[in-house]
Amino acid sequence: MATYIMLSSVTDDGSKTLKENPSRLKEVNKEIEGMGVKIVSQYATLGPYDFVNIIEAPDNETVARLSVELGARGSVRLLTLPAIPIDRFISSLQPKR
Repeated sequence: MATYIMLSSVTDDGSKTLKENPSRLKEVNKEIEGMGVKIVSQYATLGPYDFVNIIEAPDNETVARLSVELGARGSVRLLTLPAIPIDRFISSLQPKR
């Protein structure tokens, strides 16, 4: 499984939903896992993004489908970044012999 960093910002509607039903976050996490994506860790943050999620998925297409599904609800905006483990990145920079 590949690793991704998913940054999310809730919209005004999303903020209203969270205020009225904070456990909605856990419900969405179950939906995400139902799409074949594993949530490795999740943090509420201050600044331009409200949440930082470290996720694992089998491929880019699965993450793209997740982004469309969640984004279509109108309660969140997402920015997803593929993440390469440092050891694998360093290995990829080594000259091929």
